[in-house]
Amino acid sequence: MIALGFALAALIGLSLGALGGGGSTLTVPILVYVLGMAPKEAIAMSLAVVGTTALVGAASHWREGNVAWRAAAMFGPFAALGAFGGARLATRVPGDVQLGLFAIMMLVVAIRMLWHAAPATVSPRIRPVAVAAAGTGVGLLTGLVGIGGGFLFVPALVLLAGLDMKRAVGTSLVLIAANAYTGFAGYLDQVTIAWGFLTGFTAIAVAGVLAGTRLVRHIRPSALRRGFAVFLLLMGLFILAESLLG
Repeated sequence: MIALGFALAALIGLSLGALGGGGSTLTVPILVYVLGMAPKEAIAMSLAVVGTTALVGAASHWREGNVAWRAAAMFGPFAALGAFGGARLATRVPGDVQLGLFAIMMLVVAIRMLWHAAPATVSPRIRPVAVAAAGTGVGLLTGLVGIGGGFLFVPALVLLAGLDMKRAVGTSLVLIAANAYTGFAGYLDQVTIAWGFLTGFTAIAVAGVLAGTRLVRHIRPSALRRGFAVFLLLMGLFILAESLLG
């Protein structure tokens, strides 16, 4: 099972590199159901894996001119503050409840991806209050249930910061990295981290993100998005059922 878990780590990077999100929605189920980790440990370690992988993906997108640093600076502080607060809040929430909330978020993301594949309308102006609210909200979810927030950041960057889709994906990866690392810091005194395992798992995910940034050039993003959405829908239903019945 460990070999399978490490093999699946590449999918985390592929998702982040090609779609700008989705890494955490793969990482937590892999760590819990394939590698047998407890929910809190899985959520904490997923934040480290996704943060590092997103950072590498962001660097790749930056070289192609797809990172809007001004927008990242607007969203980033609010998201980081929310992520740390969400991680501290997690001390009061049982692991099974966190996993159930995570499953609900997977279903929300999957439905949004299937019926609203990409925001088409770019805002003519930046909305600072909405940016602050969106950043803080996504950050709270990151810390509490371990989502990186890519599939929430991408539409927010398009609709609230006026970015096109390519720059929204690249900028989203910067925000995911900042979000995930801050959330991970909030978990350090709550869980025991297997640093050796974490390093190896992350290295494979990083290889995946490098492949994902190239894959998107050859496969239609809409096809990738639909296929991933169906996967999330099925996985979310499975985790929710496990949480309710287990």
